[in-house]
Amino acid sequence: MIPLNISQISKTFNKTVLDDINFTVNNGEIFGFIGLNGQGKTTLIKIILDLLDQDDGEVKIFGVSKILPKSRQKICYLPEKFQPAIHQTGLEFLEFALGFYKNNQSNNSNKFSKQNLKTICHNLDLDPQALDQKISKYSKGMMQKLGLLATFLSNADLIILDEPMSGLDPKARIALKKELINYKKLKKTIFFSSHILADMDEICDQIAVLHDAKIRFTGTPKDFKDKHKKNDLDQAFLAEILA
Repeated sequence: MIPLNISQISKTFNKTVLDDINFTVNNGEIFGFIGLNGQGKTTLIKIILDLLDQDDGEVKIFGVSKILPKSRQKICYLPEKFQPAIHQTGLEFLEFALGFYKNNQSNNSNKFSKQNLKTICHNLDLDPQALDQKISKYSKGMMQKLGLLATFLSNADLIILDEPMSGLDPKARIALKKELINYKKLKKTIFFSSHILADMDEICDQIAVLHDAKIRFTGTPKDFKDKHKKNDLDQAFLAEILA
């Protein structure tokens, strides 16, 4: 079953921000969604999650219409502005958040493997002892890592990340890219937006480029670079939007 199918999605506010958007995210791939700030990437993600109604078109998640609660049983979402309750400890947040994914855990409970927790903490360069601290003491980077930790521990078949590199220093970005690849190796699917195109170029199997409300390209990063005869994704993107 196809994890994510976007078909003829359109959305207008004061102006059209999404115009006949079509693409498919296939099983077991990392799919990057590229576009300048304010171009409608987050709007489309909200439509996918049924947090916002589209004007036209349809979204299916694992073959189920996004308007049905069943469609969200196999997904986990991390927003760009992730803000958990600061009075909780990191561990309390994880126990609360992962309670929604109990059917994804091997023991069918809301508890998660301590070894898996430590492994992913290590992979994300997050000190496991920080989970005993109140979130109010976290830096922006630590808070983002906590959200990513919960996302990976959810074991969801499809994870949707809106600007997941936000607030991460270069070391943490490298760690996250490795963990995204590790998650893909579990036969999971990853859809994420970002304006850090070097990261997209490094890890994405497929990309979609959104500009002026239209999808301007879908395919592999290599094909996009070849299209514009450029050596890196940043230069190819500039060539696309300035054409």
